[in-house]
Amino acid sequence: MHPDLDFIYTRRSIRKFKPDAVPSELLEELLRAAMAAPSASNSQPWEFIIITRQQTIASLRRALPFGHYDATAAIAVLGSPLKARNPAGLLYWEQDCSAAVQNILLAANALGLGAVWIGCHPVKPEVWGVRRALKIPRTSTPLAVIMLGYPAEEKPARTRYDPLKVHWEAYGGGASTPAER
Repeated sequence: MHPDLDFIYTRRSIRKFKPDAVPSELLEELLRAAMAAPSASNSQPWEFIIITRQQTIASLRRALPFGHYDATAAIAVLGSPLKARNPAGLLYWEQDCSAAVQNILLAANALGLGAVWIGCHPVKPEVWGVRRALKIPRTSTPLAVIMLGYPAEEKPARTRYDPLKVHWEAYGGGASTPAER
């Protein structure tokens, strides 16, 4: 693993958090990173909700079967294609918002925060639950909720690189490394 990429390899899903609040300045920095993500034709079909009230985070935990973590903050990432800069936002909002989520996760790690991505879309009961908890209008769709806080657990750096899942030049081309091509 290349040391310049440690910020990627050390990014792990953190599910245990300390009770310390995340400063609003760090949450805003995460959104700056999110909005630096690429989007189709620069459509930027996203909106974000920052959540720090524990009663709202509790509502999200009830809405998300895989989101039962005691985070002190959360960010909901919404696809809002009608607010996109161009029609590409209608077609690619899921990919664009997923890129924004990944930027948040990497930035959180770089800032010493722990984070875990909890998916919502396309599971209708989860979308509905998050929409209800955060009063999201029908013109926006919650793609994911990122639970955040200071980590109360440590995980080793890793990659899941598997050369058997790599194809060179064409699918099933037979070569799994450059030397075999």
